[in-house]
Order: sequence, then structure tokens, then C-alpha cells
Amino acid sequence: MHKNEPKGTLISVGGAEDKGTDLELGIISRNNLNFFEIGILKNIVNEIGNTNARIEVVTTASQIPDEVGENYLDAFGKLGCSNVGHMKIRNREDAMMKEYSDRLLACDVIMFSGGNQLRLTSIFGGTEFLEILHKRYENEHFIIAGTSAGAMAMSNTMIYQGNATDAHLKGEVKITTGLAFIKDVIIDSHFNKRGRFARLAQAVAANPSAIGIGLGEDTGVIIRNGHEMEAIGSGAVVIIDGRHIKHNNIADIDEGQPISIENMIVHIMEKGNRYNSKTKEFEAANVNVVE
Repeated sequence: MHKNEPKGTLISVGGAEDKGTDLELGIISRNNLNFFEIGILKNIVNEIGNTNARIEVVTTASQIPDEVGENYLDAFGKLGCSNVGHMKIRNREDAMMKEYSDRLLACDVIMFSGGNQLRLTSIFGGTEFLEILHKRYENEHFIIAGTSAGAMAMSNTMIYQGNATDAHLKGEVKITTGLAFIKDVIIDSHFNKRGRFARLAQAVAANPSAIGIGLGEDTGVIIRNGHEMEAIGSGAVVIIDGRHIKHNNIADIDEGQPISIENMIVHIMEKGNRYNSKTKEFEAANVNVVE
């Protein structure tokens, strides 16, 4: 590991285990929790490596924080983790409270729930809480996990709005600055179920130096050393590489016009596949082949 590489680990999860709001449909969904016991949270607990580790769940993004928090505490409990707290941070005043900074300094893992990723950036941006989070991630073997909105907010470039139906039209995908734990990456969630390929493609076309990561349901990536990604979960991780784009009309067309892109490279990863966002190399490692 090089000096400038973070010592911490990021775990970005595509969704399905959050019971928060669906911003596009304007509904609150409550999913079956049974998959918790065999699904993505087990990967997170395995990465932690210690069921006694202190885990703090942050439900700031969710419109139903108490319910989501209880679900996570229950789910982690089923996996043998009882040292779990719920940070009920609802606004910037809460985010600046010493209690939460102290708890952040004392925990081993922090997990951001799903909901609205713009709440995460607007509430934590510029706070000491976020500064501590960055320092711990850079300098310690600290784990930052996030699902759905919590995953999308991890990168420096963040999609905060964009209906999948119109995502092929210029201006329909809204981008802002995320929590910036990882650079030159754009993460999108609920990727397959909500048909978000064109949404992520437009984001990468506007930012070709960034790698797009599309996370399916019950699927995620573990990111080590700031750039070494490993797919986890039951679904697909889509990687979009825009470095070799040739024709790209996004700068020259009017708002609302269809975009066209030539030579965008796409990889599809399953559990165990790896991708290095620095070298742009795909590796089909750790794959169990059925004889």
C-alpha cells in the first residue's frame, strides 16, 4: 500500500436492505428482512471480522429513520453483533453535536442507510463530523459502509436526481459533490431494478475521468486501498469506463436532447470479481466454478 492510499475500507451496497423512501415513486417500501441473515450484511460483518466491534448506524438520509434504525439493529443482532448504536442525526445542528463526534471517534464501523443522498451531503458537508470521518478513513483500519443513498454519497461526484426513463436526455441527470471518500468514481444504486444504465452513462459522459459503478439489488463492492474493488452479494456490479470515449455530444447539444456516446467500455462483475479503478484492470478472481 502506498503512503497516499487510505488505510480504511469502503463497502458500497446497491440497495434492497433499506426500508426507506423511494424518491422516484414517492412511496415508502418495507421489504422482507429475511435475506439479512444470508445476504449482504453478512459480508459486512465478515469484513469487520469481530462481532464485538462497535458499529454506528446513521439514518440521516431516511424519512423513516427510527424504523430503519431498528431494522439494522435487529439485523446486525441476528448476525451476532450486539454492540450497535443508532445515530439519530436529522439536521446540521445534530451533526455538530459533540456527542456524535465522540461516538464517531469511539466506533469501528459506521454505516449510512438509504434514503435521499442529498440529505447526507447537505447535512454533513463542512462539519467536524465529516472531517473526523475522513481522517479515520485515511489513517486507520476503519470501515465506512453505505447502502443505496449511503453508497452513492461516498464518491466525490454524486448523482442526486435523475429519472431513469429520461436519463438519455441531456440535463435529466443531476450531479453534485458527494462526501468524497473516493475520487474519480460515480456510484449508482438499485441499478438493474430501476433501469439506471443510461443515468450512469450520462454521468460518466460528463465526467469521463470517473469510473461509473452501478450496484444491483443485494449487491455491492468492497473498496480497499482506495481503488481495489471486489464484488459481493447475489447480483451484478456494472463498471462503466469513459476514458476511451471518442464521439461524445453532451457538451454541444441543447438541454433535453438525446446524448450519443461512442466507445464507452462496460464490464459486468459477479461476486468475487475484482476491478482496479487506478489501473482499470478487471480480474475474475475468487470465482467458484461449478464442475
